Amino acid sequence: MDSAHTTDNPITISPFRLKLLRAMYLLIFVGLAITIWPIVYATSGSPADPNTVVLAFLTILSLLALLGLLNPLKMLPLLLFELGWKLTWALVFALPMMLAGNMTAYANEIMFAVILGIVLTPLVIPWKYVYHQFLK
Repeated sequence: MDSAHTTDNPITISPFRLKLLRAMYLLIFVGLAITIWPIVYATSGSPADPNTVVLAFLTILSLLALLGLLNPLKMLPLLLFELGWKLTWALVFALPMMLAGNMTAYANEIMFAVILGIVLTPLVIPWKYVYHQFLK
């Protein structure tokens, strides 16, 4: 398990922040387990296409989030990835559709989850730790 302070990184992470991180990993896991796993089960054996690649990817992402429950600091790249893909999707795809007034039903359907991730993820990530551990 991650400790609140490691010898590699002088930044101390509070127990509360570790709980927030674990809650975020749990939210990702449960959200994907509820929305993606039933689709994967129902379409198992379907011909491969771009949709099946996305489903496989999201299934494994949900399982990796479980590792975040055990090792919240070691799995921070998963949260950075989560924030990155949601920001990219929102800015590159959803925003132009929204500005043009042609949001699709699919875009409207996932917008809540994307915005939730864009708002919550930066709040739980210990940015000072990320800087010292990954960038410095």
